Amino acid sequence: MAKSSLGQDPDSSAAVAVLKRAVELDAESRYQQALVCYQEGIDMLLQVLKGTKDASKRCAFRRKISDYMDRAENIKKYLDQEKEDGKYHKQIKIEENATGFSYESLFKEYLHETVTEVWIEDPYIRQTHQLYNFLRFCEMLIKKPCKGFGNAQQSSGLEEIKQSLRSHGVLLEVNYSSSIHDREIRFNSGWMFKIGRGLDYFKRPQGRFSLGYCDLDLRPCHETTVDIFHNKHTKKL
Repeated sequence: MAKSSLGQDPDSSAAVAVLKRAVELDAESRYQQALVCYQEGIDMLLQVLKGTKDASKRCAFRRKISDYMDRAENIKKYLDQEKEDGKYHKQIKIEENATGFSYESLFKEYLHETVTEVWIEDPYIRQTHQLYNFLRFCEMLIKKPCKGFGNAQQSSGLEEIKQSLRSHGVLLEVNYSSSIHDREIRFNSGWMFKIGRGLDYFKRPQGRFSLGYCDLDLRPCHETTVDIFHNKHTKKL
């Protein structure tokens, strides 16, 4: 395991903080989060290296960068194997009134160009605020490099969303069911998300002009649990 010990050089303090967090997450076996921090910290350290003229410091930075890159590569191989074996499982517990859990915060690291279809099973996309949640989820997909999806509920609002998505080259297919209860989101790249409250885990905003009305990262949440799995055989049912 790599260790964060780059000294007190003020130019590298930000990189030190990120890499220290990476090491902590690594020690807690929270490998997906650790990998993200290692990658971010390595990028920051490379920028510090470019601006460092002292030969001894450059040598020390190169050694540390090499150590962190080796550890990050080992974690990536481990996670890739977990995904290949269908054993990957990450759990996020969202506490009551917690903030910082917008759809982009939860899903962005799993949205790549390989995602061309998304299936959503959620029996509670009925009321106006739930339709707005679904619309925000769709907006998040449009901004990311993925290209299509299906499965949700409720009529006129969904039809309007469907027409809007069509103008962006995205096809929305809606299937109705009177029996489903579980909530599930699947990407055709193999990622599966089970959210206790589905897309509707945000609390009502205090007002139309209060913080969190537009930016969901600032919106307080209900307590819920998010389970993330990877299965290379995930397909539409």
